[in-house]
Amino acid sequence: MVAKSSYPVRILHHNNGISEDEEGGSGVEPYVGLEFDTAEEAREFYNAYAARTGFKVRTGQLYRSRTDGTVSSRRFVCSKEGFQLNSRTGCTAFIRVQRRDTGKWVLDQIQKEHNHELGGEGSVEETTPRPSRAPAPTKLGVTVNPHRPKMKVVDESDRETRSCPGGFKRFKGGGGEGEVSDDHHQTQQAKAVTGTEPYAGLEFGSANEACQFYQAYAEVVGFRVRIGQLFRSKVDGSITSRRFVCSREGFQHPSRMGCGAYMRIKRQDSGGWIVDRLNKDHNHDLEPGKKNDAGMKKIPDDGTGGLDSVDLIELNDFGNNHIKKTRENRIGKEWYPLLLDYFQSRQTEDMGFFYAVELDVNNGSCMSIFWADSRARFACSQFGDSVVFDTSYRKGSYSVPFATIIGFNHHRQPVLLGCAMVADESKEAFLWLFQTWLRAMSGRRPRSIVADQDLPIQQALVQVFPGAHHRYSAWQIREKERENLIPFPSEFKYEYEKCIYQTQTIVEFDSVWSALINKYGLRDDVWLREIYEQRENWVPAYLRASFFAGIPINGTIEPFFGASLDALTPLREFISRYEQALEQRREEERKEDFNSYNLQPFLQTKEPVEEQCRRLYTLTVFRIFQNELVQSYNYLCLKTYEEGAISRFLVRKCGNESEKHAVTFSASNLNSSCSCQMFEHEGLLCRHILKVFNLLDIRELPSRYILHRWTKNAEFGFVRDMESGVSAQDLKALMVWSLREAASKYIEFGTSSLEKYKLAYEIMREGGKKLCWQR
Repeated sequence: MVAKSSYPVRILHHNNGISEDEEGGSGVEPYVGLEFDTAEEAREFYNAYAARTGFKVRTGQLYRSRTDGTVSSRRFVCSKEGFQLNSRTGCTAFIRVQRRDTGKWVLDQIQKEHNHELGGEGSVEETTPRPSRAPAPTKLGVTVNPHRPKMKVVDESDRETRSCPGGFKRFKGGGGEGEVSDDHHQTQQAKAVTGTEPYAGLEFGSANEACQFYQAYAEVVGFRVRIGQLFRSKVDGSITSRRFVCSREGFQHPSRMGCGAYMRIKRQDSGGWIVDRLNKDHNHDLEPGKKNDAGMKKIPDDGTGGLDSVDLIELNDFGNNHIKKTRENRIGKEWYPLLLDYFQSRQTEDMGFFYAVELDVNNGSCMSIFWADSRARFACSQFGDSVVFDTSYRKGSYSVPFATIIGFNHHRQPVLLGCAMVADESKEAFLWLFQTWLRAMSGRRPRSIVADQDLPIQQALVQVFPGAHHRYSAWQIREKERENLIPFPSEFKYEYEKCIYQTQTIVEFDSVWSALINKYGLRDDVWLREIYEQRENWVPAYLRASFFAGIPINGTIEPFFGASLDALTPLREFISRYEQALEQRREEERKEDFNSYNLQPFLQTKEPVEEQCRRLYTLTVFRIFQNELVQSYNYLCLKTYEEGAISRFLVRKCGNESEKHAVTFSASNLNSSCSCQMFEHEGLLCRHILKVFNLLDIRELPSRYILHRWTKNAEFGFVRDMESGVSAQDLKALMVWSLREAASKYIEFGTSSLEKYKLAYEIMREGGKKLCWQR
């Protein structure tokens, strides 16, 4: 059987060099080494081969050059590749073409075997669902971010007529058509802005045009659109990026199924918007061609060129397009009775159990939820100075927005300070949550907080915890680095990492950063400029002056509940898994308490300060101090300045001239400070100060350098006197929680048997006599 070919006439065969015409080349099968003038010709050739063989084709992955960002290779795959739709079988058949230096495209990889039955002749290409078009070849003129390597965007669609959203022009193709006029463009835009599939690098004149474009694409492909998350500039509050998501994204409604399809646009300096992230794959069936009877809804621009940032808009709702006056709630209704019933049962067992529910001021419905048991509230009194607001649920398709507030105890273990279900990611939700937590912890405010960098969180933190140092979550910083450093060469990435993580002081960081930006000519790069403006919230050199209780700067913090509570945890198992994981964490804490009181680590020096700290610190903290003390023997100390009681020393490592720090010491009050700022950041003296103390024969550490939170009795002790700077109200709260926790221990162990009950009661009765407490 001979079928008329639809692939290009200029296909050269390496084996004979003969150029076949359109009729005679119809029987050519793909093979490694086959050459094409363009990637488009390769796609048309594979389409013709698929039609003869009996399968359909989709345009697959593309790869770009790391040097200039141009497309270097393309894959065309069987339409049944992957498993994103029920009709797909994970077929591995494909061809890959690679661009050579000559400009030709060569087929360099091929897989012909299919894992499904092949149909008859005449199958046509099935691309990732795209708008229907009349045949006419065209190319898009695309402008990319001028601050990054320019990329030539390969047209992924058929050579068919397009109508483009505002801000685009069409250039004549092989059919000899001229540029489409603006009047024609406006007419076409009224026809649902159909045109092309979205792809990274696509530009729009406004966010509204991007919204209309994605809505038109969704209508043809067969899904509906919601407006997703937005990000604002920390400098002026203007919108810097927007997400448009499939209406089935998330799990907040029974109709939603966690679909990951979305398009994100980012604002450029010119005022335009560019598609910078995209996912076309849906996890549900599509309804191609379903029309929107309500017509195209235009969304008005806000003052910053973005979309309205407060109201949530449902697109393609087929007759129900309207602005929702109430906040969206991502907590399923079935969660409220479950949790409230659990809270009430806990209060009968734990008198200090605290919970609160946020009410929507518009309709009185339940929104966010917060709770903390007495153990968590007591932990706030000693370990609430530096906390982590963990919203790991935002990293994946979690069925419920479960957030935790975590502190770190005297064993450097994570301890739970509170839990929450966050209804939405508005400023109002976070403001209520932080104010409620502050009330639960008797008004004691943290000195530092690790949390995400989103504007609503930032605004709420500033309002509720003024003066607390907000540090951005490491996972968010890493994600943005992976996303934005892709176009840069590997040399720049290496120097970037070195600048961030190896500079020791603020002055050194600023100097190295400036040199790095000048070297690669990146003064105008928007992302680099933004993160530099926010350097106090994520650069280690800027964080060292604030106390973070040893929370690692570079590493990620594991979720408190680990794998016990994840995206797949069903509603009926949530409470049992929550309690089991919490009890496991607290059992680990009790083991460390026991070890610290009953095990004695070996001394490695004859220094009195080592014996002093072994007696006071927990095992974990002592080992950190002991390491610093031992390492101090590898350093040399030289006095460089002295005036009155103030002396300055240069402490450098033996054999390493570059590793050196300055220590300032006051003989009048034994105050010391080091340029490494370990004490300020972790609350433990560094090897450099210990070297100076050794030189000056200071045989016991001043009490100010032994933080009570790191000692063995930190859990049951309290700030010892008013000289510590604690207010009378805070001191009373500390005493209340300390005594309440001690009493709960008597109850816990005293009720395990009748004998222990009698003993516990006798102890408490005798103690009551000493307190002049009479029944």
